[in-house]
Amino acid sequence: MSTLRKRTGGSVTRFSATTGGKPSGLRESSPVRAAVVRPGVLAILAGGLLAGLWSGPAAAIEADVVVLQGLDKITARTSTFEVGVDSAVTFGSLEITPRYCEKAPPEEPPERKVFLEIDDIRPDQPAERAFTGWMFSSSPALNALEHPVYDVWVLDCRVREAEDEAEDEAEVE
Repeated sequence: MSTLRKRTGGSVTRFSATTGGKPSGLRESSPVRAAVVRPGVLAILAGGLLAGLWSGPAAAIEADVVVLQGLDKITARTSTFEVGVDSAVTFGSLEITPRYCEKAPPEEPPERKVFLEIDDIRPDQPAERAFTGWMFSSSPALNALEHPVYDVWVLDCRVREAEDEAEDEAEVE
């Protein structure tokens, strides 16, 4: 009896001359059973599939307050500060202005995306743009500020509550 071996993936299938070239594990008299699905089960499966297709991904939450952390490499001092979108905050000689901030919905992995403009303002020189672009809280080194004295990274994006806005408006008036 001659036997051929064929390697498929991690298993070896044997072909024998006595079985007519068919794999030796199969018998011609093996019954093949068709899957029987009850109509109620089919309706539930189809409904769940269609509901999953129509729901789509959860929308990101646009925030209006950015929480940043900065490191002064000379003094090893870290500072955490909150700044509103389109407002500026000063950290050392840097003026940081977030233009957009969004965070992932709670059912997705945590991620904060912030578009920042960072200017280096020194008294003896004109202002110089040190960074413009997106920073991500999950990977701060992906698109980092390259500055000899300061590091800045994103911690969080927050939605200002209606109460906070009312208090701010009352203070202005």
